[in-house]
Amino acid sequence: MSDRAIALLFACALVAPSLAGEASSGNPTPKPTGCLVAGDGYLRARVRGALDLDLDWKDAQMECEGAPRPSGHGVRVSIGGPLRGDGRRIRLVFGIADLAEGGDGRALRTNVTLLFEGEKRLFATRGDDKCTTDTASQRRVETLGGNRAVYRVVARGFCVGPAANPAQTERVVITSFDFAGRVEFGDDDRHEAPAPSR
Repeated sequence: MSDRAIALLFACALVAPSLAGEASSGNPTPKPTGCLVAGDGYLRARVRGALDLDLDWKDAQMECEGAPRPSGHGVRVSIGGPLRGDGRRIRLVFGIADLAEGGDGRALRTNVTLLFEGEKRLFATRGDDKCTTDTASQRRVETLGGNRAVYRVVARGFCVGPAANPAQTERVVITSFDFAGRVEFGDDDRHEAPAPSR
């Protein structure tokens, strides 16, 4: 499955729980907020086009998740902003190519999805040829059970091409982004090359 298809499936999976919560209860239970144990997560982003947004989120307002991409090449970082009325939240998902556990990188191809949870609205770059992560670095900040570890990932970048809605009728450009989020790795994510046969 292509990264484009995976990104769209991931976006839909993120939106669906919010919509289901609204339908079943009318008042979904929010997940705990806060990104990193040290409280030093943040996101700043500038969005122009069909929407003009200047996002500036602090750790306590954020909901963060992160893991290796399904392909094993790079990481996916999801950062949700402040929870608004009726379970609505803006979320940005960054798929950063070629970033290994604990590694740093420069000029990394990146796909970005902008979701409006609870509003049935999203914009996606549909590929990693429109955005670039200028710099990315990771630092281990937590060790969990079962050989799982959490890294603080700091990244800065920009997009030169648009993210479009599924109908391709609206477009936005994320002209800059800068964040500190989290990525979690476990044993299942550490794919080592098989030992040579004797």
